[in-house]
Amino acid sequence: MTTKGSRDFVPALGFHWLTRWYDFTIRVTMPEREFRRRLIDLVHPRSGERVLEFGYGTGRNLQVLLSRFPSASVTGLDIDPRVRSIAVAGLDRCGMSVPLDLYDGGRFPYPDASFNTVFSSLVFHQLMPVEKHHALREIYRVLKPGGRLVTGDWGKPSGSRMRLAFYLVQLLDGFKTTGPNVRGAMPASMEMVGFQEVSQVDAIDTRVGTYCYYTARKRQGR
Repeated sequence: MTTKGSRDFVPALGFHWLTRWYDFTIRVTMPEREFRRRLIDLVHPRSGERVLEFGYGTGRNLQVLLSRFPSASVTGLDIDPRVRSIAVAGLDRCGMSVPLDLYDGGRFPYPDASFNTVFSSLVFHQLMPVEKHHALREIYRVLKPGGRLVTGDWGKPSGSRMRLAFYLVQLLDGFKTTGPNVRGAMPASMEMVGFQEVSQVDAIDTRVGTYCYYTARKRQGR
């Protein structure tokens, strides 16, 4: 997951030319208000905490978070300059200001133990297994001891209908990247880098698959 000039990355909807249709696609394929509400319910930043969204995309989660918690200290990190432009414009229309950083797929541009909470949505299914592992290691690094990870992404389908529907996502984003998600491997991936209290805490069926919510915590004292 990198910018042009280093490793390639899978853009929103699988192709750069489809990126501008991402928000529309989410609206027609998912219960947008409900799945974002549940995600931000889990993030729920407390006073004085620093929050990072890994893969802010078009900025919709940040808009929802700041509309509910206007004094929250939030930063965004993504790899795609195209979606950054969309996110900046959307936040500006809402009168919101958020630092939206870009990185090259390597080390996150933050010191160790910088954030109380890191959250993401629909990011990890776009990463190859080695990239998933690297991203989780970086999230672990930038979290403070005892800090939380909240992730919403495609997970193990709730039934055969959801499994069949998810083939559309796999056709767009790739079978190699989405395979571990559909097998329900996210919790094991989190535990592999050291996260504790890993759990799937919720799930919601959509028109294109089962969207699962995972939480985890960094060890105290490390």
